[in-house]
Amino acid sequence: MKLSTNLKLSAALVAVFAVVIGALLYVNRSGAGSAAAGTAGAAVDPAAVLRDDTHLLSSSPDRKVVLVEFLDFECESCLAMYPTMERIRAEYAGRITFGVRYFPIPSHTNSKLAAHVVEAASRQGKFEAMYQRMYETQTQWGESGRSQEPLFRSFAQDLGLDMVRFDSDLGNPALAERVDRDFNEGIDLGVQGTPTLFLGGTALPPMPSYEDLRARIDAALAE
Repeated sequence: MKLSTNLKLSAALVAVFAVVIGALLYVNRSGAGSAAAGTAGAAVDPAAVLRDDTHLLSSSPDRKVVLVEFLDFECESCLAMYPTMERIRAEYAGRITFGVRYFPIPSHTNSKLAAHVVEAASRQGKFEAMYQRMYETQTQWGESGRSQEPLFRSFAQDLGLDMVRFDSDLGNPALAERVDRDFNEGIDLGVQGTPTLFLGGTALPPMPSYEDLRARIDAALAE
């Protein structure tokens, strides 16, 4: 028995809808790295990119060249970018200022919790150590549909944090507001996905190679 014209049309629309939704979910689950392309080349106020409370992984005395990354610790694209950022940080230590800001993708189950854990660690002087631990272990906990708080607490214990203070900070609304502020200001700056890099007040193309990033930094230092 043949389908009527209306039923055929309905079936076709459902198929198209499923393809579109599938593509959107893929982009979102992968960290929306490709979506970040919409910000590339955009000029924004550098003061809005690097805030007084932005966590710095390296700093230059004059802050002539400032590189800021909006990141999500559960984002696979951020993990792929991590070795490049560590290499750049080591190579340009003392010559550029490199800061990171939180941008947990809402569809990632543990991304916001991971940001809260890193922020709680920062309050005991362990931001860098926890930042590195999250990336080093992402393949163990990323993409999980369950809360990874017990695992994250074990990271805090391994780093020798005061666990009473850690738990208190983790449940402090002010800490959540700190993470949300980064995210909301990222939205205001046009951040659409992670990782998104800003060199000064200019948004860079998504996932720049080491060579491209190095060339851009060298050009900025030469100005």
